[in-house]
Amino acid sequence: MDGKRRRKKIMEILNQEELPISGAELARRVGVSRQAVVQDVALLRAENEEIMSTNKGYILHRLPEKQEHVCVRVFRVSHATEDTLDELQTIVDYGGRLLNVFIEHEVYGQINVDLIINNRLDAAEFVNLLEHSEDQPLKALTGSCHYHTVAADSRKNLDRIEMELRNKGYLV
Repeated sequence: MDGKRRRKKIMEILNQEELPISGAELARRVGVSRQAVVQDVALLRAENEEIMSTNKGYILHRLPEKQEHVCVRVFRVSHATEDTLDELQTIVDYGGRLLNVFIEHEVYGQINVDLIINNRLDAAEFVNLLEHSEDQPLKALTGSCHYHTVAADSRKNLDRIEMELRNKGYLV
């Protein structure tokens, strides 16, 4: 299969999947190496395909069906690494969906990573991955200060999230 048809097939697969799909699984489905998939995804992004890379794999950025009812807010937070699970659970418990984490780096500018944490299970899996990784969380580059983009169905939910993050001392 040539590159153009392979990229078309990757887009078909991503369009059918509701959950992230790993690079290894995409590679298996299209019959190439994971590295070839990484390169194809980079080319698709260059063609303005909105493919997000999460810790669970690739997923298409889809706007919610009721976009007019979705609210988004960015929270600037700082906390100890051992408080990460509590921070994430606070966000999802009050109706938030954590879209990303980003930092403002003095040299590199904004570094943004898609997370897509929608519930407690997603939060626990992410923290487990952090705990078993030799790498440091992104916030380690900025003395713990980082940002989260959070989506919710109402401003009221975002206000509750903000209040609870403030009460727990996580909000900067």
